[in-house]
Amino acid sequence: MTRQRLPIGIQSFSRLRETDSYYVDKTPLIRDLIERGDHWFLSRPRRFGKSLLVDTISTLFAGRENLFRGLAIHDQWDWSVTHPVVRLSFGGRYGTPQEIEGDIIEQLESVERRYGLRPATTSDTGPRRLRNLLDRLHRQTGQRVVILVDEYDKPILDTLHDPVRARANRDYLQGFYGIIKDSAAHVRFVFVTGVSMFSRVSLFSGLNNLKDISLDPRFATLCGYTDADLDTVFAPELDGLDRDMIRTWYNGYHWLGEEQLYNPFDVLLLFDSRRFKPYWFQTGSPTFLFDTLKEKSVSPLDLEGCLADEALVSKFEVEDISAEALLFQTGYLTITGEQSDEFATLYRLDYPNQEVRLSLNRSLLQHLGKAAAEAAGEGRALCALLKDNDFTGFVDTLKAYLASIPYQWHATGDLARYEAWYASLLHMAFRSIGVEVRAEEATSHGRADMVVHLGDRVFVLEFKMAESADDAGAALDAAFNQMRARGYADTYHGQPVHLIAIACGRDARNLLEVRAELAGIP
Repeated sequence: MTRQRLPIGIQSFSRLRETDSYYVDKTPLIRDLIERGDHWFLSRPRRFGKSLLVDTISTLFAGRENLFRGLAIHDQWDWSVTHPVVRLSFGGRYGTPQEIEGDIIEQLESVERRYGLRPATTSDTGPRRLRNLLDRLHRQTGQRVVILVDEYDKPILDTLHDPVRARANRDYLQGFYGIIKDSAAHVRFVFVTGVSMFSRVSLFSGLNNLKDISLDPRFATLCGYTDADLDTVFAPELDGLDRDMIRTWYNGYHWLGEEQLYNPFDVLLLFDSRRFKPYWFQTGSPTFLFDTLKEKSVSPLDLEGCLADEALVSKFEVEDISAEALLFQTGYLTITGEQSDEFATLYRLDYPNQEVRLSLNRSLLQHLGKAAAEAAGEGRALCALLKDNDFTGFVDTLKAYLASIPYQWHATGDLARYEAWYASLLHMAFRSIGVEVRAEEATSHGRADMVVHLGDRVFVLEFKMAESADDAGAALDAAFNQMRARGYADTYHGQPVHLIAIACGRDARNLLEVRAELAGIP
């Protein structure tokens, strides 16, 4: 097969086709979408191909037939009918409603020029300008207008650190988007994309006929690449790369369809550089995410493998942003399982792949004041000490590691939360180097705090809080009694299993004592 140009950074459908770049044909899904309805909303993380999708739809309605030759939709589309397109993209930075409105007016003026319309009254507001434009486009062309909005939520996301400004931007956009429904007689098709899922009540109350397909299995692959796409469309690029490693590093995003997906940005940069790196993660700066986790006293242990209902993962409000929704909608967690009963649908959330698992944990530690490279080095040292059964060295290294991180995550006096703090720091150190760690792993009689798998050996860790050093022995005894009584080692028949009890001091804010014993069958 002939290699083609890698469409790195290309968000223009015409440029992609004219430069003979690789293209995963999304037109069957686009055609299905258009035939099923005319008001749609799709949420996907950044760099997932939303802008290219929007531009493809724009080009289709504009009737540029030559660009679709060879694609599935070419022989199934009426090219004799074209529609005027109003496309809005919020790609700048917006601190106030006035900045949003200024950008909107500039974009609407560009549409007026493109269609040869006389400029509207300069004193018009953005919403009035849109209403006027839709009416004039419909009358001039005789066809109803296609409205495409890309990054609809960016003016709000830019100001989430300042709730007052975020609410002001949200309220302005709420009125602006309401114009679309008020102008229904002039509108043929509406497609809105962004990262977050703001509720219809808070943002789209005026456009409440938008149908959200973010978790619709029929359109799960509208953005992103599947395994089959890599093996067919990108087959010429696979030579010399470990196919299983590509899947481990970058596959795993899931929105309830049958397929797991790759972020296109990762795949294209891997094929270009031929090196496995966290390309997608490095393009973002999730400081607000880390601040939210800290503010809400949420540790990674609470989120990895957590259960959340559909309303929770789909909820995103300025006044109340859940950690689960924030991580899921921004792409740091994905759906790995689903279970339903007569009352609710629950989703199991977890990291999508190795890239996110490694990078997020390293960045969390760095955000806490621990350099990522240093934390990874200590993670490797801790693993080496466990492999050597050097539990004295493990204790000394872990104490030094914990002492170097400011105690700032859990301000609560709840002893259970203090345990989670220590467990989460150790968990992040292991995760940051790719060690298989399972938090709250279920056994036949209970759930262990942490299970570390190193080769064929298993280390089961139980954390207990002690008020002072004098109470450490009792805390360790309680941990061992729990692990033995609940059969934590029984799950791993035929494997060497070490039970490790860790006593943490609330006042000392560090480890007090660690004790280990071999429980499994060597």
